[in-house]
Amino acid sequence: MEIVYVYTKKRSEFGRQCNFSDRPAELHVDILPDPSQMDNYIERNPCDNPTQCAQEMSEHEVNTERFQTETRGINHVEGGWPKDVNPQEMEQTIRYRKKVEKDENYINTVLQLGSLMEHCIKQNNAIDIYQQYFEEEEVSESAEEQPSAKTINIFRDPNEIKRTATGLSWHPDGAKKLAVAYSSLEFQRATKDMSFDSYIWDIENPDKPEMTLKPVSPLVCLEYNPKDSHVLIGGCYNGQIAYWDTRKGSQPVEMSTIEHSHRDPVYKVIWLQSKTGTDYFSASTDGNVLWWDIRKMSEPTERLILDPSKKGNLDNALGAISLEFETTMPTKFMVGTEQGQVVSCNRKAKTPAEKIVCTYSGHHGPIYALQRNPFFPKNFLTVADWTARIWSEEIKESSIMWTKYHMTYLTDGCWSPVRPAVFFTTRMDGTLDVWDLLFKQNDPTLSLKVCDESLYSLRLQDNGRFLACGSQLGTTTLLEISPGLCTLQRNEKALATAMFERETKREKILEARHREMRLKERSRSEQGKEEETKDVDTEESSEDLVARAEKEFFEVVEFELKKREREEEKAQSKADKEKEISEEKEAQD
Repeated sequence: MEIVYVYTKKRSEFGRQCNFSDRPAELHVDILPDPSQMDNYIERNPCDNPTQCAQEMSEHEVNTERFQTETRGINHVEGGWPKDVNPQEMEQTIRYRKKVEKDENYINTVLQLGSLMEHCIKQNNAIDIYQQYFEEEEVSESAEEQPSAKTINIFRDPNEIKRTATGLSWHPDGAKKLAVAYSSLEFQRATKDMSFDSYIWDIENPDKPEMTLKPVSPLVCLEYNPKDSHVLIGGCYNGQIAYWDTRKGSQPVEMSTIEHSHRDPVYKVIWLQSKTGTDYFSASTDGNVLWWDIRKMSEPTERLILDPSKKGNLDNALGAISLEFETTMPTKFMVGTEQGQVVSCNRKAKTPAEKIVCTYSGHHGPIYALQRNPFFPKNFLTVADWTARIWSEEIKESSIMWTKYHMTYLTDGCWSPVRPAVFFTTRMDGTLDVWDLLFKQNDPTLSLKVCDESLYSLRLQDNGRFLACGSQLGTTTLLEISPGLCTLQRNEKALATAMFERETKREKILEARHREMRLKERSRSEQGKEEETKDVDTEESSEDLVARAEKEFFEVVEFELKKREREEEKAQSKADKEKEISEEKEAQD
């Protein structure tokens, strides 16, 4: 039995009820000046007059706290089944469907909906909802628009000791989330108080990270799994590799063992195109490229030592700092090294020596960015030292195109996923450059000062509209590109193809010319005058090649000029006809 004691009190003993309400300011005291009181004034110096219990008459302000919003989602699952039916059991669901289909109400409902569906289907057959109207006008408007980019959001490292945003990865299901890896790459500059955490940001909420990733060592790179958006893989500063499942919290699900991991920071990880979607490979400055499977992280499934002599000697290996893998060419991959060389490899080769196919050398410093063109995989972009270079797989001696030498170091770069002739580069002075090769090749189409500190990382969203830049002080800036730079222009693929083929052909001719000159000099020193006549013949053959290439080039130029003249004549004739019609109307009036 529960014992309850009730205390009672009369309403009159509570006192007067308090009624609170909002009201405007009221004037309580207004004392007007009285000149007659001046005669009674006696100056006192010094004057000390304390006052107590006086009414305060002053202005009051209130500082409100900042309101932080949180975005929460709901996962919907299949429902609507009765309690006695298990949706996972196919036999029970089939039996229940047959039972419902025999019901008269079900048949009447389907017949009613059928008339509506028939109307919609006939409507779709009559009108093409995907037809582009006034396509010419849209193209002309976008072409006239000036290239630009505007800042959407800025995500700052929440920690007091700022770290560099070394890696960026967009969420594969739309541009809603951005994973950022933070670490300090300056040698022996990391302090004991420096945080190891990296974050996943919601692009609409820059105040607070959506999720925190807690590795055992700072993350240098981070990559979403394109097949499973809940899984991320990260390369650590101490050489280990960890993977996260965002459904299981901030701690890594599993990590590679130290004895089988890299010996240097893992600068790049890339997911492979496989049936399971669990395979990936990593590269580090220790000279190793390792293949992994997240189902077995204890040791790598395969290993390659980047020894250019193809002897597999780790002492002679080149330090890897960037990776490139194209899903359309699953056997090939490329590695950018600290020594300024690009190593082209074949994963399916039988021996380690055959896996290294060839090398491309043309830079003076580490290759920070390496990416194939999404539309022309045979052409790839490298960013290093003071230039960005475009290469062709067919030519190993030299790049086919390159930018001017900048005053500051280039730190990262990537192709546009929607326009084959547009690529982006970042510089140490905090500038983002946008290059449109069809517009001009000597200077960037758009140069934007993003921040005062050095930009370190760059990543474009798959639709080419949003771009994220990470800086040295941990600031990640989200930019929106103007429509002209992320919309495929008319005949752009054909023009880009012609440009790359023309430059490749030019480099081949120059390469042949240099080879012939080297052979000529060697034969002169070894064989004397008899071999000189043969060299003249080879020289003439190379001159024929140069003359043929020049002839083809001028034919293309002449064809374009004639085409432009014909278009101008058509426009002039059209204007003359319109003028004649207007004159006839005026005469009739």
